[in-house]
Amino acid sequence: MTERFAKNYAELRDDQPLGTRNEIVTGPVEDWATDFSHLEPEWAADPYPIQDDLRQRCPIAHTDRFGGGWLPTRYEDVAAIAYDTERFSSRSVIMSNFRPPRELAPMGGTPPISSDPPFHQHARRLLLPAFTKTAVGRLEPATRAFCHSLIDGFAGQDVVDAARDYAQHIPMRVIGDMLGFPPEDGPRFREFVENTLEGVNLPPEERIARMEQLFDYLLEQIRDHVANPREDLTTYLIEAEFGGEKLQPSHVAGTMALLLIAGIDTTWSAIGASLWHLAKTPADRERLVADPGLLPTAMEEFLRAYAPVTMARLVKEDMHWAGVDMKAEDWVLLSFPAANRDPAQFDRADEVVIDRQVNRHAAFGLGIHRCVGSHLARMELRVALEVWLERIPAFSLDDPSAVTWAAGQVRGPRTLPLRVG
Repeated sequence: MTERFAKNYAELRDDQPLGTRNEIVTGPVEDWATDFSHLEPEWAADPYPIQDDLRQRCPIAHTDRFGGGWLPTRYEDVAAIAYDTERFSSRSVIMSNFRPPRELAPMGGTPPISSDPPFHQHARRLLLPAFTKTAVGRLEPATRAFCHSLIDGFAGQDVVDAARDYAQHIPMRVIGDMLGFPPEDGPRFREFVENTLEGVNLPPEERIARMEQLFDYLLEQIRDHVANPREDLTTYLIEAEFGGEKLQPSHVAGTMALLLIAGIDTTWSAIGASLWHLAKTPADRERLVADPGLLPTAMEEFLRAYAPVTMARLVKEDMHWAGVDMKAEDWVLLSFPAANRDPAQFDRADEVVIDRQVNRHAAFGLGIHRCVGSHLARMELRVALEVWLERIPAFSLDDPSAVTWAAGQVRGPRTLPLRVG
């Protein structure tokens, strides 16, 4: 058993075929229709006007950066690509300057999100038991107690950073506990998240070194679990079988990387964006304090309006698609945030309507890769907001210009100074 996980990340990587790298292009965007980059500061600060403009004048934008890619901004185009696994591959969902080799399909590097059919279905099915409503319900009391303990730590402070000192810690603790990782490793998780999602324009050697830190950490945790099995997701993945065989080491570590990175950043971002909205919109905040029963409906609207996640696909073969000529290996960025603000799909699409009744948003994705952890994310978001509003009913932005947002494919506040009371 120990032999299965004896190799480190560099050795596992040596076993894989090489992918392709392209030149790193950075700097200001000239025209978002022909040169977009989701890593530029103006995109991080406020992507919505850019997306609205593109939806009207160039609904499928193009860029030569990252070796070539496309950005659809209409709901119908985003949905069509998300459902089309014949022509678009998920073998890499982070648009960067590196395309993993085609041989990596159908598993991909972080199954099941990076997996194509038919492998995807089996890889996803393995995870479903851990993320049912019932399983998630068992985690709620501890999550609620942890939220209270974080707020206890604010005693005597007039200004608190709701992103850094509250929102980020909740999913770090929940996911860390599910995987059976030491709680004191939380700060490392933050580093792994930022390296993976915001470091895509780093030089290749540096990016590989940072990925190595993440995967070597995961392999270290796996070996500890092999030696000391316990009731958690890591032991479950080590023991799981697929087609009568135990999972490959790269499958176990890749799925753990997915749970750690995606499970933390998406929820951290959603909690932070919701608190940011309530801090700058006193009418909505007062309404939710007076009527806590409205929170589940309001929460869905925060998920729609501030959807944190954008996913990437790779074009399988040259083709003419929806009026544009896509080349094999072009990236496509599936902006669920842009889809969620398409006026053809939603009434008052650019407004936050906290009692919106019909809200079939795409914040958790569309198609076969719809987020496996949506019940978990909803529970964490609801509990985080319930506890905050109960304990801190009055709060506002201390300095709107001090709020900063993450660049890359998961967008949420990174600093969020709130004046409390």
